[in-house]
Amino acid sequence: MSGTSDRVVKTGDRVKLAYVGCFEDGSQFDSSEGHAPLVFTVGAGEVIPGFDKGILGMRCGEQRSVEVDPVDGYGPHVSEMVVEIERSMIPEADRLAVGSFLEASMEDGRSLEVQVVKLTETTVVLDGNHPLAGKTLHFNIELLDFV
Repeated sequence: MSGTSDRVVKTGDRVKLAYVGCFEDGSQFDSSEGHAPLVFTVGAGEVIPGFDKGILGMRCGEQRSVEVDPVDGYGPHVSEMVVEIERSMIPEADRLAVGSFLEASMEDGRSLEVQVVKLTETTVVLDGNHPLAGKTLHFNIELLDFV
């Protein structure tokens, strides 16, 4: 049996890692810094596909930069998921703020979290896309351990 230092990440492994996520302009959108490390099973759909693929072959203590295209991240930004509605259609519309989230009921009975992206005196623009949809994401990852 080989030592831990020879072991490389493969699908099905449970791993613990530290990461920083940034947009293309370098601004940070997420980080494990100051939090517990991220623990997940590789290939189990617990993280976005590009993150899963990006750590394959890593060894303990290794650091890697991974770029994730929207198709392997949160998907493309779908313009049909952005709608403008009358403020009067939303309960407590006077308490809305750009950037806040609401739960919207779909015609088929499902619910969807939507973000307020624009407010006027009479209308609200809601976006049902994930906030990271359509964005290329950059991660700096360090594999801390196998669990």
